[in-house]
Amino acid sequence: MRMLINVPETVVADALRGMAAAHPELTVDVENRVVVRRDAPVAGQVALVSGGGSGHEPLHGGFVGPGMLSAACPGEVFTSPVPDQMLRAAAAVDSGAGVLFVVKNYTGDVLNFEMAAELAEDEGIRVAKVLVDDDVAVTDSLYTAGRRGTGATLFVEKIAGAAADEGQPLERVEAVARQVNENARSFGVALSACTTPAKGSPTFDLPDGELEFGVGIHGEPGRERRPMMTSREIADAAVHAILDDMTPRNPVLVLVNGMGATPLLELYGFNAEVQRVLTERGVAVARTLVGNYVTSLDMAGASVTLCQIDEELLRLWDAPVSTPGLRWGR
Repeated sequence: MRMLINVPETVVADALRGMAAAHPELTVDVENRVVVRRDAPVAGQVALVSGGGSGHEPLHGGFVGPGMLSAACPGEVFTSPVPDQMLRAAAAVDSGAGVLFVVKNYTGDVLNFEMAAELAEDEGIRVAKVLVDDDVAVTDSLYTAGRRGTGATLFVEKIAGAAADEGQPLERVEAVARQVNENARSFGVALSACTTPAKGSPTFDLPDGELEFGVGIHGEPGRERRPMMTSREIADAAVHAILDDMTPRNPVLVLVNGMGATPLLELYGFNAEVQRVLTERGVAVARTLVGNYVTSLDMAGASVTLCQIDEELLRLWDAPVSTPGLRWGR
């Protein structure tokens, strides 16, 4: 096993200590596994809380800051955080305007955030929840009932975070988050398996010369195994899979996301092919983001997320944001 770690048992705590040292604008509670923007709670603002298993960085801790999340709860690698973390995060960031939980559609996340919402409401904290379920590759998977939550999580957290930053009320921030999720679709492809620190070996078998078409961000099986394809062929297949499920009437946001081990040289080349397909299909592109944002440890591969937007959603997307993983306009 070749990993830049000490021991598997401390990998998340070690990462959180490093995050705290690198980002003094955040309050990082290593023991209780909560990352909070240092100026929280912000008077009059709805707070956004999200979280999930570690191994998807910068999601979610890297998206804590003005214009995006108020707090994040990192679980162990590929393991849901627990309700106590979520409750602690909600209490730390609630200004009285309410808290929106952004939940990826994985069974552990859904159950634990539901329990945390009940606990928070018992303590007088108003809570709303939005479920992100954008992956069109499969309907059900090893970890979900229904579609998996993947790249659209970034769009939901950024756009809803901007709405909260403007002082919009909880009901409106929740509605914006739901609109973004409903307008977004994703599809991913793995060129190699990922390796968890605890296992020390690939989490699934992917023979040389094959790829997993429609993979999940934990290495869950996709639609099928296919012989290795070119970037052009993968873009054709992935974008068509998304557009078979949605017919954009408005321009779209595009996320070309690396799974963790794919260099930008390849991702930008892949983006060129994605843009080609969208042009051929008559889909207008408003903004494009390319990079590693919703990752799967050291998996090679990429995902594409499209989100249909209107002028208001685009304005919120363009609004300033200042987090470790996403920053512009400030």
